[in-house]
Amino acid sequence: MIELENPQIEPVEELATYGKYEASPLPAGYGVTLGNALRRVLLSSLEGAAVTSIQVHDVYHEFSSLPGVKEDLTQIVLNVKKLRLKSYASHPVQLRLLKSGAGAVTAADVIESADVEIVNPEQHLMTLDSDDVTVEMDLTVERGVGYLAAERTDLLPIGVIPVDAIFTPARKVNYFVENTRVGQMTNYDKLTLEIETDGTLSPEEALSRAAEILVSQFSLFTSTGKALASLDRQMPGAAGLPSNMLDMPIEELDLPMRAYNSLKRNNIVKVGQLLQLQDEDLLRMRNFGKKSLDEMKERLRMRGFLPPEDAITTDHDEVSSFDADADDIDEADEADEADEADEEDEEV
Repeated sequence: MIELENPQIEPVEELATYGKYEASPLPAGYGVTLGNALRRVLLSSLEGAAVTSIQVHDVYHEFSSLPGVKEDLTQIVLNVKKLRLKSYASHPVQLRLLKSGAGAVTAADVIESADVEIVNPEQHLMTLDSDDVTVEMDLTVERGVGYLAAERTDLLPIGVIPVDAIFTPARKVNYFVENTRVGQMTNYDKLTLEIETDGTLSPEEALSRAAEILVSQFSLFTSTGKALASLDRQMPGAAGLPSNMLDMPIEELDLPMRAYNSLKRNNIVKVGQLLQLQDEDLLRMRNFGKKSLDEMKERLRMRGFLPPEDAITTDHDEVSSFDADADDIDEADEADEADEADEEDEEV
């Protein structure tokens, strides 16, 4: 096994949207290995929020022109794509823009919402050239990972215009590797990472989340025996199902909010990923207790992903034998019950 010589990671420069970090000493070759993996995850796998569709009053398609508005709708859509947002809700959020009179319209004119924060309120959206003009526009904000093209297959109501959604908060990531010395040895690597974000996430937070995602994925391979056992004991249905079912977002399972948030925090966004996990993997997640596990299985059975009987082959005795803290599971169950009580109060 390769031994690390007390590697350190230090910030060289940190700004609101730019960070430069150095990690050394690393074994020869590991600078490229770690740098490339982190760069790919930073650019593709971090969760963010973006506008996914807009609806303008009395406009029915994106090639329309708006009376009294300098820009056409195509240009307005391009401006809307530049909005950088933080969404604190797990569901789509509707924002509203209502503006009258001549002048520039910016993101600051969007009516504030407790669920969404606009990071760049100075972003220009359109220009009104008449005092008699009033513009009404609804914007749908969703959370997601990576990139969502506007040419989607889902049917939208007439007048709702899809927008290319860029969810990833990382705008630019570079890395380079240099030789460094440890004592008389010079065959060590120094990895330098440069991260530029859109302001919705600091470079330090982005780097930390990318590392957490990699650790979570690599944990599948910590032991060949465990990895093979995991494949053998995965939920029935993970193999043999069509790809469109495995690619279904977990949002469509209508999971309880606590279970949904716990899965999202662990970068589990599709049903196919969920079906590959065992009971003990799920119960190790923060705020994911036995009650959340049972409710999740029931939702999977209702959608036909699991047979009616107990579908995860790992029995309860085996689950109780793994090295998770039982108190943590109990606390998660109590939290689930508290959330359900809150939901019932809201319904009343």
